[in-house]
Amino acid sequence: MTNPMGRPGPMGQPGPMGQANAQRRAPQLPTPPSGWPIASYPTYAEAQRAVDFLSDQQFPVQDVTIVGVDLMQVERVLGRLTWKKVIAGGIVSGIWLGVFFGLLLGIVTGGFLGPLIVGIIGGLIFGLISASVPYAATKGQRDFSSTMQLVAGRYDVLCDPKTAEQARDMLSRLSL
Repeated sequence: MTNPMGRPGPMGQPGPMGQANAQRRAPQLPTPPSGWPIASYPTYAEAQRAVDFLSDQQFPVQDVTIVGVDLMQVERVLGRLTWKKVIAGGIVSGIWLGVFFGLLLGIVTGGFLGPLIVGIIGGLIFGLISASVPYAATKGQRDFSSTMQLVAGRYDVLCDPKTAEQARDMLSRLSL
């Protein structure tokens, strides 16, 4: 039961006013995709091209969803890490950060050379520390740099059932 003020009743259920507020504050949770499959492609670029084609044909693309299937996390190794590369990277990133803060400080204080030099020296020290400490902490267990990507084995294009047949017919005219 709820009282006239919309406060929760038994079992913590919201009252009429509380229910409206709870719906407004509820975060949008991830939901599985829905619709009928109208096409499947080996790359995201091809799936994107198909949806773009539908859009060019004035198809209501808000009915379409691209779904990555058979997801994989791919780590691409870029190269070997050495102390020389770690220190050089720390110096370069630190100097850039120092130049930025030095110029910012120069704008605020009115002088440019002094704040710029302080910024560069401070950035250099910060860059060396922030690059060297994490690398030293790995103790040689990760002597390479890499990038991570989330890729799919295939990309299915789904469509709302009310327009799926029309979309499938349109895509049959697209030559990939």
